[in-house]
Amino acid sequence: METITSKSNPLCVHLRKLASSRSYREETGEFLCDSPKLLQEAALWGAPITALLYTQGAALPPGLEGRVPRMAEVSESVMRSVSPMETPQGAVFSCRSPGCAPPERLGPGAGGRLRFLVLDGVQDPGNVGTILRTADAFGARVIVLPGCADLHNPKTLRAGMGVHFRTEIYRCTLEELTALLKEAGLPLYGAALREDTADVREVDLRRCAMAVGSEGRGLSAAVLAACDKTVRIPMDPRCESLNAASAASVLLWEAARGEY
Repeated sequence: METITSKSNPLCVHLRKLASSRSYREETGEFLCDSPKLLQEAALWGAPITALLYTQGAALPPGLEGRVPRMAEVSESVMRSVSPMETPQGAVFSCRSPGCAPPERLGPGAGGRLRFLVLDGVQDPGNVGTILRTADAFGARVIVLPGCADLHNPKTLRAGMGVHFRTEIYRCTLEELTALLKEAGLPLYGAALREDTADVREVDLRRCAMAVGSEGRGLSAAVLAACDKTVRIPMDPRCESLNAASAASVLLWEAARGEY
C-alpha cells in the first residue's frame, strides 16, 4: 500500500486543484469528494473512482483494492492540505465525471415516471445538492440550465449525499430544453407569479417539467416566457417566499403525492 508524506506530491496537488477549480474539473473530467459517506455511496453504485487518500483508521468500504487505480495512506496534516473541509473526515477521493449531456429524447425514468425539475440560475452549491437529493427521493430527474452552481463543486456533492452516483443529471440550454419537452409532449410549469398562476395543489404534476429559479431573482425572463403555466405554493401571507431548495421540495412532494 502506498504512503504519501509530502503535501507537494503531484497527486495531492491534483486533488487540491479538483477541489478548488471548476475549470480544472472540466478540463480533467474528474471531481473530488471528501467524506467516508460519499466513498461508501460511490463504492455501492460502482462509481469510477480514480484515486483515494485516507488517514490511518479511516472507515473504508471493502473491495476497493484492485478496483481503485491509486490508493495511498496520508498523515493528518497532508489530509488537511487536500480536503476542502475545515475538519477532514479521513478520506478524499477523485471520480471520473459522468456525462451530463441531455438525451436525444426524454424517456421514462424509475417507475415509468416522466417528471423533471429544471434549475434556472440556482447558484448556491448547497441548494443545488439538496435539490438533487430531494428530486431523487421523489422520482424526478433534474435538468440544469446555464448559470447554476457547478454540479461537482465539493459543497454540491456533500449536500447531494451520493445522489450523483445513482441518478442521471442533465445540463442543457433553454433552447435544447424546450425542444426536448416539445418532442416528449411535456408541459413546463414555472414556480412564479403571473396572470395565469395556479395553486400548485390544483395542477397535475405527474407528467411535466417544473422550473425553479434563483434565490434572489426567481426565474429568468426567458425561462418564464417558455413556461406553459406558472404555479404558486400557498403559504402564510406574512411570508414573501421560500428559498430555492425549500420551494423545490414542496413541488416535488406535491408531484409525488400518493405514489409512496
